[in-house]
Amino acid sequence: MKVVQTTDDRQVNLTDVPDPQAQGEWAVVKIHSAPMCTEYKAYKAGRGMSSMGHEAAGEVVDVDQSSLIKVGDRVAVMPQTSCGVCDLCLAGEYIHCENQPKPEQLGVYEHGTGTYAQYVIKQDRFLVPLPDSMSYDHGSMACCGLGPTFGAMQRMNVGSGETVMVTGIGPVGLGAIVNVLHRRSRAVAVEMIPYRRKLAEKLGAVAVDPSADGAVEQVMELTGGRGVDAAVDCSGVGAAQRFALDCLRRRGRMSFVGQGGEVPLYTSRDMISRGLELYGAWHYNRADASKLLGVIADSGELLDKQITHRFPMKDAQTAFDLQVTGETGKVILHPWED
Repeated sequence: MKVVQTTDDRQVNLTDVPDPQAQGEWAVVKIHSAPMCTEYKAYKAGRGMSSMGHEAAGEVVDVDQSSLIKVGDRVAVMPQTSCGVCDLCLAGEYIHCENQPKPEQLGVYEHGTGTYAQYVIKQDRFLVPLPDSMSYDHGSMACCGLGPTFGAMQRMNVGSGETVMVTGIGPVGLGAIVNVLHRRSRAVAVEMIPYRRKLAEKLGAVAVDPSADGAVEQVMELTGGRGVDAAVDCSGVGAAQRFALDCLRRRGRMSFVGQGGEVPLYTSRDMISRGLELYGAWHYNRADASKLLGVIADSGELLDKQITHRFPMKDAQTAFDLQVTGETGKVILHPWED
């Protein structure tokens, strides 16, 4: 099979490696849609990678001992691995597995675990069945496109009529807007890049430039002086995280989704006097997969706006270079397209 690999000098190659083989609970999926996520940051920094990608949708083509899926099933491929037996795994919080194994520890072939590829090998419990009516592109949004921010909304119990701020309107932040709107809430998108602000507005959010004078005051004016009810940071940037904290109302809630960032947090001013509730949100509980698929089924028009570019996998160099500019929404690679 062919996989995408990058070099330290920002060159992208399609490399031939052996096809993975199903073994035990590990099944093989033929990838039809591979959304691109934060791998572009390593590419931008000049850090070569031989296996990349952590989200996909496709068709099960090889099964060994699984009782959960069968050949021919259409599935979304979840990120990470898990032991499947610790308390967190059994509670559906597999992303926080206490004994997360490495594929090589389980005897899984070194290639085949990244999703910028024609095939991927994955534990069967990480394969979420997709309805026949759902396209692979839309189904692939059950991973990082909508998944982490869906989990954040669940943690914060975001309800109808609330105002929710999203900081960092990249591929994940755009999905946060879709999740907010699906809950019949108001979305405020905070982003410095004009292209992304316009895209957020196209989805139906109110866009704010945090670098503009009086940006916090603008948010306060939008909320009648109270501040937003909840916030989701998808930027991983300390300044954006602090901006969101400053815009929360008293007893407001905030989830941190974007990896990275260091933010000053004041025990008395933030946590005690204002009574803020803060959460870390990496993904969603496995038991909520059907609920997320319901969001996807109801949000087709918004997803077609969130997905701004599609490329054959052979054009991955172009896709990476475009992502580096910041002028994209969610970008999808199609491994089998000419």
